[in-house]
Amino acid sequence: MSGDRVVVGYTATDAGADALALGARLGAALGAPVHVVVVLPSPENNVSIPSAASYDRLVADTARGWLRDALARLGESAGIRGHVRYAQAVSEGLVAAAEEFDAGVIVVGTGAGGPRGRHRLGTTAEELVHSAPVPVALAPEGARDVDPAAGLPRITAAIGTRPGADVLLDTAVAVARRSHAPLRLLSLAGVDLPDRVDAGLTRLTGQTHAEGVLETVRVSLPDEIAAEAVVGTGNDIEHAVSGIDWQPGEIALVGSSRLAQPRRLFLGSTAGRILRSLPVPMIVVPRTSEASS
Repeated sequence: MSGDRVVVGYTATDAGADALALGARLGAALGAPVHVVVVLPSPENNVSIPSAASYDRLVADTARGWLRDALARLGESAGIRGHVRYAQAVSEGLVAAAEEFDAGVIVVGTGAGGPRGRHRLGTTAEELVHSAPVPVALAPEGARDVDPAAGLPRITAAIGTRPGADVLLDTAVAVARRSHAPLRLLSLAGVDLPDRVDAGLTRLTGQTHAEGVLETVRVSLPDEIAAEAVVGTGNDIEHAVSGIDWQPGEIALVGSSRLAQPRRLFLGSTAGRILRSLPVPMIVVPRTSEASS
């Protein structure tokens, strides 16, 4: 992640609390300042919003109150600031905030109604994972229950061989280094192969692929990065992801689709299927993003 700050998209909802908790934890683990942003609708060109100055002040004061209450619940956490910004869309406002604060990641919560411990993309998250120029971290329902001081116990990177895999690996290494967390390489090779492929061959293919990935990247890993490889096996991607051991508080990283425009995200079908079964936060990394050193 090229920027050195964290931007959190906040609303006074459970999803907002999930995003705030994850953002605070990322900031603490990475030693990065955190900017908590409430994006309000811009009154320009929006006839559905009253134009009275008194109404605008009331909305802004309410948003600032949300921020004060939210930050107060975090205690005296250093480096966390609240902001109110205006935009035609929340996603647009968060991208602008990321540019304003030179952020390396935007954090948002799951959509309303998502199952506990799982992801359900709301409108803002959906727009961000298909257009943001920086990595987007998705906080699942219940992320607010993880202690912000817990750190990052492990970083799991879903590594493949398609274009952009090297960028994902560089980002995962950078996050692992800064957070002093062990790195795990996840391979889903062999999952979703045609039914005619023998199950034993599927497992062998996946294991060989994972070992090959680890061996290929080992020479480039810093000495302080502890890395392991794990293979996901099953009838489909969702089953494979569900069968993998996930530690409370760990973070999963996936790469943007090869269909993405330069320096933009595009959540591909495989990443989307991983997301549906993932019980931990997921960070989607643009294919042309630059990892921090």
